[in-house]
Amino acid sequence: MPTYDYKCDACGYEFEKFQSITDGRLRKCPECGKMKLRRLIGAGSAVIFRGSGFYATDYRKSSPTISSSKKSTGSSDNGGSSGASDNGPKKDD
Repeated sequence: MPTYDYKCDACGYEFEKFQSITDGRLRKCPECGKMKLRRLIGAGSAVIFRGSGFYATDYRKSSPTISSSKKSTGSSDNGGSSGASDNGPKKDD
């Protein structure tokens, strides 16, 4: 929701109001009560960054060395031999 700037032409009182886009503009001054309030033309809304900041590494894909080690580990789980085979010949004692 945007913040709008208002100024009263009667008393000169200026203030900001946090309103929905669909809300109508204010007409009555909260300071003097006269119907001389007008909305000021602003520069428009801007992007507000909050927090510690954004970095190039925040959304970067993982490095090839990490993904290749994950792939090699994952391929042994997907049908790789585990060292013991049930299909080979069995010895009878």
